[in-house]
Amino acid sequence: MPNRPSFTVGIEEEYLVVDRETRDLVIRPDPDFLKACAERVGGQVTPEYLQCQVEVGTRPHADVGGAIAELRSLRAGVAEACAAFGYAPIAASTHPFAEWRDQTHTRKPRYDALRADLGDAARRLLICGMHVHVCVEDEDLRIDLMNQVVYFLPHLLALSCSSPFWRGQDTGLSSYRLTIFDALPRTGLPDRMESFAEYRRLVDHLVGAGCIEDGTKLWWDIRPSARFPTVESRITDICPLLEDAAAIAALYQSLMAYLFRLRAANQRWRLYPPTMLRENRWRAMRYGADGALIDHGRGVQAPFAALVEEIIALVSDDAAALGCLDALRHARVIAARGAGARRQRDAFARARDAGADDHAALQAVVDDLIAAFGET
Repeated sequence: MPNRPSFTVGIEEEYLVVDRETRDLVIRPDPDFLKACAERVGGQVTPEYLQCQVEVGTRPHADVGGAIAELRSLRAGVAEACAAFGYAPIAASTHPFAEWRDQTHTRKPRYDALRADLGDAARRLLICGMHVHVCVEDEDLRIDLMNQVVYFLPHLLALSCSSPFWRGQDTGLSSYRLTIFDALPRTGLPDRMESFAEYRRLVDHLVGAGCIEDGTKLWWDIRPSARFPTVESRITDICPLLEDAAAIAALYQSLMAYLFRLRAANQRWRLYPPTMLRENRWRAMRYGADGALIDHGRGVQAPFAALVEEIIALVSDDAAALGCLDALRHARVIAARGAGARRQRDAFARARDAGADDHAALQAVVDDLIAAFGET
């Protein structure tokens, strides 16, 4: 039996940079903008594929509270840097009305190769996400826990959905981001593997065939990190509100600890066919926290809020031991009032009811996202 993992947690977030006057994306930021970000948050900010994006990442933390405190500081630093140039950051997985054809990509060899390799599938990547790393030192245990926690990925996604609009239209989905990302190869749910050696053989096969350079080009919803001894959840949209991000990180960290506790008791979570899991993935994309997911154990649809209560009951002891019980319990708040997608739709509806046309209402959505970013 492997030793208990440390379960340290780290969080990466991707932000869109908007012009405060037009509320549209900043297509070509001032050359000094990234330097200004770095002056405020050091090496923890990096450019993303498109020039209108930046990414931040925390250090590893023993508890979610520490990671969120650092993330709060990173958000504040990026916001300060943006303000100096007349910009503002927003934490949403799509921009309400921006046009992907207008965007310019960051000139780096990796991104140049990505565009050449993937064509318009890469050009359309006007999307942002949140990645949560949980440290599991033992390599085979990393794979075992990943196989099991896949069941809960749709639940994490539903709590995070923040991409209802695309190119000025309500898509009818809560997470349109994943429809864009799924056009890329090596996305979606990961293969079920029996060991870390099997994972390495898969990566080595694709590298040897000239398809990828390394494991960072496996863009699954969850994966063993190619850089850290972690299992990296990648399915979630980015949350406009920091407290929502904390709830998702707490739930993911607690689930990993719970699944290890099952293993220590010679038990495990049942592994379901991928088609069943993909059905819940789709339902989370479509309805977010406002709908129902399938309880595969009972074979019935259940209101998302009820499923959240069941999961909180399952992992509360683990959350308490990890010091994130309060953050975990905030998941029931999200289930009750909706995730970021509902907030955006509500902002749009308020503006339309006040007499705004569609474009002005979408600008009001951006204004609300700017305000939410500052609620840290």
